[in-house]
Amino acid sequence: MVRSSAVRWMTWGIGGLVIGLILGLAIGWWIWPVRHADSAPAGLRRDYRDDYLVMVATAYEVEGDLERARGQLAPLDPDEPSAPLIELAQRLVQAGGSTDDSTRLAHLASAFSTLPPSLTAHLEGP
Repeated sequence: MVRSSAVRWMTWGIGGLVIGLILGLAIGWWIWPVRHADSAPAGLRRDYRDDYLVMVATAYEVEGDLERARGQLAPLDPDEPSAPLIELAQRLVQAGGSTDDSTRLAHLASAFSTLPPSLTAHLEGP
């Protein structure tokens, strides 16, 4: 009798765990899944952060609004907004990446501060 009671409790316990797991997955994946929106640029993965920097530089190239670009870059480095631009431009040059992108980044970085010698040649770009 004690053994039968223990088996019954164990069966109910395992059944409850399985049902709870299934319900938890259904709720978490289909009913109320997590949605990431409006993430701060500093919290982005490196490749997305790089894309963000190129988009800011492209917008600056089209619009010429330095203050807007400064505001968009402030979350990445409030003290030196050109630092992430210079770092990405140098990585692109070293990796043989897009010369258009490195030129855009160099132009925007030069509007904030002086460029390192390795990037001044890219100011002659398109």
